[in-house]
Amino acid sequence: MQFHSTNDRGETATFREAILKGLAPNNGLYVPASIPRIPAELWKGGETTQPHELATEIIWPFAEGSMERADLARICAEAISFPFPLVQTDARRHALELFHGPTLAFKDVGARFLARVISHFSQAKVTVLVATSGDTGSAVAQGFHGVEGIDVVLLYPKGRISRVQEQQLTTVGGNVQALEVDGAFDDCQAMVKQAFLDAELQALRPLTSANSINIARWIPQATYFASTVHALGEDVLFSVPSGNYGNLAAGLLAHQMGMPCRGFIAATNANDVVPEFLETGRYRPRPSVATISNAMDVGAPSNFVRLTHLFGDDLEAFRGTVRGFHLDDEGTRQRIKQVHDDAGYVVDPHGAIGHAALDAALEEDPAATGVFLHTAAPCKFGEVVAPVLGEEPAMPERLREIVNRPKQSVEISANDAALKAYLLG
Repeated sequence: MQFHSTNDRGETATFREAILKGLAPNNGLYVPASIPRIPAELWKGGETTQPHELATEIIWPFAEGSMERADLARICAEAISFPFPLVQTDARRHALELFHGPTLAFKDVGARFLARVISHFSQAKVTVLVATSGDTGSAVAQGFHGVEGIDVVLLYPKGRISRVQEQQLTTVGGNVQALEVDGAFDDCQAMVKQAFLDAELQALRPLTSANSINIARWIPQATYFASTVHALGEDVLFSVPSGNYGNLAAGLLAHQMGMPCRGFIAATNANDVVPEFLETGRYRPRPSVATISNAMDVGAPSNFVRLTHLFGDDLEAFRGTVRGFHLDDEGTRQRIKQVHDDAGYVVDPHGAIGHAALDAALEEDPAATGVFLHTAAPCKFGEVVAPVLGEEPAMPERLREIVNRPKQSVEISANDAALKAYLLG
């Protein structure tokens, strides 16, 4: 299949080319030239179908012509080697736990798939350049660690991710280098995008992306939604905690490929540019605000253009499928406590917002079952969760060992020149 840039339909690429480029040369994001439809039986039929098998079915129409199906199936099996459990938290709500991979966050699926598919496609040494607001960095670091012919450079905002997240991405070493940027995530993201547009830099040090702007990070995440519908056997209402909106864009892609559902909620924190757009019709990107749900601290989400593209820039069509929701820090803390008191279940700050977003929607649709994406293990946000519950959330021993390692990072200023100097130094 061919992909084209959101900035120019004439700027095209194959599946392989789009993955290795990451970002289109005209600063657009790659999107499919057409959305394939998958037969209805895939979504709800076949009780023994595993998530990696669903991933192969979803990704194959996009990958055909760039790779063999057997290679795609192998990569999916290697990347998605852990479950996506559904945990019922009340009569009408389930948590979709997406934190059973190596770094205890939903980014593991896309990062592991991307690492393997770049290794499969790339014939020359390449640098994976990625901005992270928290969990992307650790997932990419683990996914690419030790992969021959690939260097990884991670940019993260100084003082604006959790301690556990920082330890996970600054203690890997080897072919992985962490850059601590004196700015916000939006600064990191802008620096990465500018690096891709720098022809001189690309000629001297070829770059590709591991953010959800890369189709190999974006498309595999459709598996979360497919596996949910497959497991429950019914049309559900999805609440998707969102920062850069790659996850929501993946759910919408699955829906347009034929996956039945009752709609989506774009759930976020004080950085409410997408909920505001859905309410007012005006898109106002702005500097991000620091919150306790830091992975969603994004004021100019890259995947916004994908969201609007999927609806043909039709605002009413967008509103017909997606509703917005935002919650402040105090409301998030209250929800963490409420879920624990009512269900004995511990949610991280992002999951708490996803849970709260379902309240009004379930009241309006009495027949709906709601599923909120629980995107990270609560122990990754112990400094938020522990004061609310009066106890530390359980932490696996493998993560406890990482927390005690010495941090290794390089501090740089939040500007394009500083990043270029580092990459060419």
